[in-house]
Amino acid sequence: MPLSRFLPLLALLALGVFLAVNLGRPQQATIRSAMVGKPVPLFALPGLGDRPGLATADLAGGQRPVLVNFFASWCLPCRVEAPQLKALAEAGLPIHGIALRDTPADIAAFLARHGDPFVRIGRDEQGQAAIAFGSSGVPETFLVDRKGIIRLQHQGEIRPEHVAEILAEAKKWQ
Repeated sequence: MPLSRFLPLLALLALGVFLAVNLGRPQQATIRSAMVGKPVPLFALPGLGDRPGLATADLAGGQRPVLVNFFASWCLPCRVEAPQLKALAEAGLPIHGIALRDTPADIAAFLARHGDPFVRIGRDEQGQAAIAFGSSGVPETFLVDRKGIIRLQHQGEIRPEHVAEILAEAKKWQ
């Protein structure tokens, strides 16, 4: 019998082995931003209602580091992290929000329901600021030092156990 008769069967068997080996591996859940350690990218976003928007210049030259939190009203984990953002703001860490692909009415309703810890909020309707930051989705938070350098990226919701870690990291950059 010619070997070419068994090639489809061998190819299928090889594919089955490949899938079986790779399905058992844990998925790489984090995609790190290439912007960590670099200056905040240039951006300028409109505000919410009569509130001022957010731009690159708002994130540098301050008295202390700041957090930039990407969120959305349609994001369930963003609701989970709302109490932790409030705790960080109450601890004295300024937080600026960037609402990703959201409507002003939905953003306002989200803030009324879950709290508003933000000094400023920018509306990133097209996701351009998120792309510039290297964000992989919402919620995602970046720590920016006083010179406007991104020092930390926190992917996913901030949980209670993360609050002390973020405050400690912010203290390093004061």
